[in-house]
Amino acid sequence: MAGRLAVVGSGIAGLYAALLAADAGADVVLLTKGALDQSNTWYAQGGISAVLDTPAPGDTVAAHIADTLRAGAGHCDEAAVRLMCTEARRDIAGLQRYGVAFDAGRAGATPTDATHDGGPALGLEAAHSAPRILHAGGDATGARVAGALIQAVLSRRDEGKLTVLTHAHATGLVTRHGRVAGVEYLHDGRNVSLYADAVLLATGGAGQLFSQTTNPAVATADGLALAVRAGAATADLEFFQFHPTCLVSSATAHPNRPDGPLLISEAVRGEGAVLLDSGGRRFMQAYHPDAELAPRDVVSRSIALHLAKLGDPTGHVYLDARVIEQAKGAGFLRRRFPTLTRKTLDAGIDWTRELVPVAPAAHYWMGGVRTDLSARTTVPGLYAAGEVACTGIQGANRLASNSLLEGLVFGRRAVEDFLSGDRGWDASRVSDAPRAVSAAAGLPLTHASAPLPRNASAHVAVRAALEGAADRSGAPGGSWPSNFGGNEGRDTQFSRDALRRLMTSHAGVLRSGELLLQAAATLERWAGVVRPAAVVSSADRSTADGSSVEPVVLEDRNLLLAARLLVAAALNRRESLGAHYRTDEPVQTETSYPSRPKASLLHD
Repeated sequence: MAGRLAVVGSGIAGLYAALLAADAGADVVLLTKGALDQSNTWYAQGGISAVLDTPAPGDTVAAHIADTLRAGAGHCDEAAVRLMCTEARRDIAGLQRYGVAFDAGRAGATPTDATHDGGPALGLEAAHSAPRILHAGGDATGARVAGALIQAVLSRRDEGKLTVLTHAHATGLVTRHGRVAGVEYLHDGRNVSLYADAVLLATGGAGQLFSQTTNPAVATADGLALAVRAGAATADLEFFQFHPTCLVSSATAHPNRPDGPLLISEAVRGEGAVLLDSGGRRFMQAYHPDAELAPRDVVSRSIALHLAKLGDPTGHVYLDARVIEQAKGAGFLRRRFPTLTRKTLDAGIDWTRELVPVAPAAHYWMGGVRTDLSARTTVPGLYAAGEVACTGIQGANRLASNSLLEGLVFGRRAVEDFLSGDRGWDASRVSDAPRAVSAAAGLPLTHASAPLPRNASAHVAVRAALEGAADRSGAPGGSWPSNFGGNEGRDTQFSRDALRRLMTSHAGVLRSGELLLQAAATLERWAGVVRPAAVVSSADRSTADGSSVEPVVLEDRNLLLAARLLVAAALNRRESLGAHYRTDEPVQTETSYPSRPKASLLHD
């Protein structure tokens, strides 16, 4: 028997890993704090990137690797990128085995909707050099993929092959002799301990740190907080990607809706939509040669800078999708983007005839719990996969549609390592576990493990900052600013909304040393009340009368801890890089990294 694996989270990484482990004979318990369909995966629209056995003409695995490295601003871990891009086709096959049906190509397909020999349609998205994005249900890829995996999970549950615990809010990790040995969780008002041979965190991101986000309400940094309190290292927490096109009217009218504000998929710009300012002028060509198809951090930053130039820094711009309908015929938007068409209509906008007001929104955290190529964290017995993890793949800016793929590949690799039975946590070991997982999923063998990624140099500084030992004299400017505390100053009481406003204004798309220092001071003061960095003991999770602390209080603690980690990391990196843009430091422009070569010049 392979032992018990506790999987925390029900996005693509958690669902896929739970299925693979259960089918390989492990005792699997899948926990999620909400329903199974409450995850970032469910709301993913763009698709999954992969170079298949029959790719688009001119596309290669090498091209996918090069595109990923380029979008990451040279900050990616190349070994991890190479592994993910090489193994992508295996896990696409794994998804299909679990019932995921990707959209097939259509007759007369265009270069942005390529297909070959009756295979799946392959879309083109920003910063990709060739069409390689698989979709399911058009712009409902996340829901279709998650839905199929959830059905497979429920089927295994009904067969007695795995246990599913919904509305189980993880509150701590059980540790024994320096090793993670289970998870504590809150369920039906009771504090429960689940013991396991290992725990896989697949809890997603932390979009709820910011006032406007594409993430659902459950994205509150829970997994990151669990790992940090257990002593796990983190990396790249300063890099938070803002999606450039979020429907403003949706965010304004429904700020607390479970699925968050409406993201207008990158694929819409891939089909030809352009960005206009309030004067009706297309402006992206002035900021990047790829214009609307530039990497996401570039587009988000360009929007913010352009609005600042226009004297409207908190305003919005417009997405013009009418040009797509004009170029490709009436009804194309409805066929290609059925979900977006319905949701924009629900918001009172007919995007075939009207401009769509959009602004950047917090979307994806490139940083997270530091892991190696087998998804191992620095704490024995603890794995992490998906957005909660930092594999080094996303670098300083994630390439479009690489997130679902990363969750798949490293969710599987965590299971492979777990099934090896070797609890020595030796990162140089070559695992035999791929054979067990491959037999269960019908996948080819994978490669050996590799050492932890290099890009975690800020970990010591971040932990020191949280412990109150940071060397503040080294901050930009050499001293604390006189208005230390900023708009969210000494008199502002902690609340979820106050935290989100502070992070948006002081640590969002545009940052400076002074703003970050102001944020750090306010967060430190709030931490004295909310105590996010403390280990939340069983006693601390209960009130004097024996009732449990409300889950929202636990989420607030996690968000505040995540905010302090992010701000400390942002202060530690004084230069601009990728999604981390310091207005008070020399800018590392996009031209400092080679322009994208043609896919035809690359060889697999």
